[in-house]
Amino acid sequence: MNALLDTPTLGLGDVNARHLDALESEAIHILREVAAECSNPALLFSGGKDSVVLLRLAEKAFRPGKFPFPLVHIDTGHNFAEVIEFRDRRVAELGERLIVGSVEDSIKKGTVRLRNPQTDSRNAAQAVTLLETIAEHGFDACIGGARRDEEKARAKERIFSFRDEFGQWDPKAQRPELWDLYNTRVHPGENMRVFPISNWTELDVWQYIAREKLALPSIYFAHERQVIPRNGLLVPLTDLTPAREGETVESQVVRFRTVGDISCTCPVSSDAATVEAIIAETAVTQITERGATRMDDQTSEASMEKRKKAGYF
Repeated sequence: MNALLDTPTLGLGDVNARHLDALESEAIHILREVAAECSNPALLFSGGKDSVVLLRLAEKAFRPGKFPFPLVHIDTGHNFAEVIEFRDRRVAELGERLIVGSVEDSIKKGTVRLRNPQTDSRNAAQAVTLLETIAEHGFDACIGGARRDEEKARAKERIFSFRDEFGQWDPKAQRPELWDLYNTRVHPGENMRVFPISNWTELDVWQYIAREKLALPSIYFAHERQVIPRNGLLVPLTDLTPAREGETVESQVVRFRTVGDISCTCPVSSDAATVEAIIAETAVTQITERGATRMDDQTSEASMEKRKKAGYF
């Protein structure tokens, strides 16, 4: 009998389920490697969709026990209220420890200097506060939700991304990861940034959110908001991002593909009000989420790489 004829045909749903299972298995393996090999790791949790997925993966890796690491958020002080409220609620539900590193505290100490601390973007300044938080708590690894498909500098990252004693990243000095073997050794002062969902795409993330029925901040879904069309982006109208002279404020139905510092994060025009609608929209989009929503990534083609070399996540 022909064995090929006896092989069941897999439908698209079965193939997708197996794909998500493989990604999930890889990420859980990486999280357990961090717990086994690193002495004092932390998981970065902002309340954004990628870190929400990381929390679910950590639950699958370590529950019913407590996480073998605290949660850490580097707070610019210019975050969307909906996201911070969600962050605190989710941490309380999990019963885990949250450490907040504050850019505002770095400004008060003088380690971060901005021309106007009240209105200037604090996004790049997060690098300083992150390095200070790592030093204060002695973390030797920070787990984050960055993905290679986000931006070309992200695509250069290893799963275990080495940072020197100054917290700096050199893309030419990263370690090989053949056969999924990870070199986690660091000297005092050095650390790792670890990316368990590096191989996921934005579509994978949304399909996993749908499968796991994960809650998210409301601003990820379509809602009406006042925005300012500017340089091909829709800048949200806030006290930090007012309209400039000659600009027009419009009320549009939008959603956020990423969440971050208000001063540099823009929504996109969309009527996708459910996870299923967002999946359908994401499947056909040709612009990366950062390319469509981040003002700070449009200053130059190398802007992200420059920030990462200085310690940005």
